Amino acid sequence: MKITFYGHNTLLIIIADTKVLVDPFISGNPLSKDKVIIDDIKPDYILLTHAHQDHVLDAEAIAKSNNATIVSNYEIAMYYQNLGIEVHPMNHGGTWNFDFGKVKYVNAVHTSSFADGTYGGQPGGFIIEGEHKTIYIAGDTALTMDMKLIPLSCKLDLAILPIGDNFTMGVDDAIIASDFVDCDKVLGVHYDTFGYIEIDHDEAKRKFFERDKDLMLLDIGASIEL
Repeated sequence: MKITFYGHNTLLIIIADTKVLVDPFISGNPLSKDKVIIDDIKPDYILLTHAHQDHVLDAEAIAKSNNATIVSNYEIAMYYQNLGIEVHPMNHGGTWNFDFGKVKYVNAVHTSSFADGTYGGQPGGFIIEGEHKTIYIAGDTALTMDMKLIPLSCKLDLAILPIGDNFTMGVDDAIIASDFVDCDKVLGVHYDTFGYIEIDHDEAKRKFFERDKDLMLLDIGASIEL
């Protein structure tokens, strides 16, 4: 499993020969728009955690140009189905076996609406199992006790957590979240894109290190392999 960071909460996950794109926000992201060539991504699936523009901005265009399937909650899925896009609707607690692996849609504490005001259902995160690895993509969320349910059903190899604060949990709560999900290997997302969520990288890494945890903050376009 290879995971590439394209800024904010945008990730490309390659599982075997399948490309899974998460929360595509590239063309409107000042940190990534000149570093990432959207046409080169070519995903098979697009997973959307919620409907905010900084998570779905490029979803329609990428899905249509690649005949990709959008996977999200029911309301978001129907929104894109009405635009002529192939979708797979899910809802909280539900699991589906896709050709690349198993996906579970789990709770997140946030809000969710499209830029045009359309209701985007309840936000969520994803647990993805593929190639004998399991990752948790929290999406935009506060720290929540529901995270404690995750290790009851799976053992995570990586937790992908928002750390920018203000709109989501910050570094300190993300450390607690990593305890809740029982995973000390964390990929930080949702930081630095705009002023409200700028962080001190060295301080963030130090705080995780002091708790015997590994916080990875990838450059845009950089990858890790599990």
